[in-house]
Amino acid sequence: MHFSKTYSQLLQELPPELSENAVNYRQLKKLINQLVTELASLGLGPAVLQDLLGASGKGKGKETCTRVEYEFNHASGHIEPRLRLWVDPPNAPSPPTSSHIVEVEEDETESELPSSQVSLLWSLQQHTLSPDSSAAASNPESDTMGHHGKVEVVIPLVSDTAFFELLLTALHGLTEHLRQIHAQFVTTLAEITKMVSDSARPVSSTSHGFRAFSALRSDAGGVRVDAASGKSDLYSWREIFQLYVESEIFENVSERHRGERSVEDAETRLKMFAERVTTRGLGDGRKLRLAQSRKALESFLQLNLFILNVKKFELANAEATRKILKKHTKRTALPSTDASNTTPLDLIPIDTNASLPRIMVQELGTTLLPIIPSIDDYTCLICTSIAFKPIRLACGHLFCVRCLVKMQKRGSAHCPMCRSPCVLVADRSNVDWALLNFMRDWFPEESSLKLSQNEKEATKEQLEEMGIDPDEKCVVM
Repeated sequence: MHFSKTYSQLLQELPPELSENAVNYRQLKKLINQLVTELASLGLGPAVLQDLLGASGKGKGKETCTRVEYEFNHASGHIEPRLRLWVDPPNAPSPPTSSHIVEVEEDETESELPSSQVSLLWSLQQHTLSPDSSAAASNPESDTMGHHGKVEVVIPLVSDTAFFELLLTALHGLTEHLRQIHAQFVTTLAEITKMVSDSARPVSSTSHGFRAFSALRSDAGGVRVDAASGKSDLYSWREIFQLYVESEIFENVSERHRGERSVEDAETRLKMFAERVTTRGLGDGRKLRLAQSRKALESFLQLNLFILNVKKFELANAEATRKILKKHTKRTALPSTDASNTTPLDLIPIDTNASLPRIMVQELGTTLLPIIPSIDDYTCLICTSIAFKPIRLACGHLFCVRCLVKMQKRGSAHCPMCRSPCVLVADRSNVDWALLNFMRDWFPEESSLKLSQNEKEATKEQLEEMGIDPDEKCVVM
């Protein structure tokens, strides 16, 4: 299938706010066809023009009867392509040697020449250039003597100018539209962040019996953890975000294949993520008990779908621009750069430092996902479970109280992380009370389980110290 049809089909699948601002590939193709016709009317068919430009590029311009340069006159702020030719003076004795130029008898008059077959270059060299004849020859801008006595002729390319004006306007409009999309994305992301934050509140905001960072009057061994309130979908959202991070929808974070994923891969992974959310009951009232949570999840999925569409849109327009410029070169034989080795896109101030989809994914990861703390950031470095009743050593490293007690009983004086001799001197004053409250607030279930495990392990150690086997059943006679 031709790219033009594929491109049109892709745009039809995208939302109207994206497709309506895409590069008009078909209109650009029409302008290329007009440019081909315009060049042919000047006797500059692709084969002739390719030979002449090739001869000029190889430095043979002084040896041949004609020298041609393709240039972009952008002094006015617009791209105005034109051809600059140096031809032999009128009535020069040296005839053109190109096989593509039709030879004319010396006694033929200008009116008798078949204009559709005779090259403009041949006409310029065989006949006296008057203002009228110069205007008839595609209205050259000027004809002056130079380059070892040759006549300089500048020919504006009207259709080529229209081609680059359309492309320039489209790319400028595309850049501005992407800026608007980004601003709208930031606003939508802030709204979703607030919705998720309100529906995934910690215990302190849903229970009257607990206040985060309140003073603890009881001993650390007697700390109690409140059960999670039914007014929050904290754990459901934590599970959703965990699945999202594991899916790596838009970027591969592995060291071997790090980088942006392809459109096809990202689309497949987004579908898989949605299926996993549905399978685990996170997409309806089974786990998301609050209506606000379900609405926020729908908005979150739509936001990811929008990022995927922007990625498709950005890549499609980049490919359309690349292909239309390639077609321009192939159909017309005009080079992809002008005489100054400047490409057309060099003259268009387009920001290509980073793709918009990648920027949007980074903002999503730094704005939305961190509003729910991850348990991986609050684990003990030894047992790798939550460091509830955390002990912060003098060196700054954090461990749960049971792991610290075990180290002290073994006589291990050095920190397992930095080897600082601060383990044996740690006591109740090393308890990080603020972090303990934070864990009770955001990880009530994990904290409750860890507290229960700590108490059972402490009881077992006490029985063993008393010579009692904790696994032996107690028999009452």
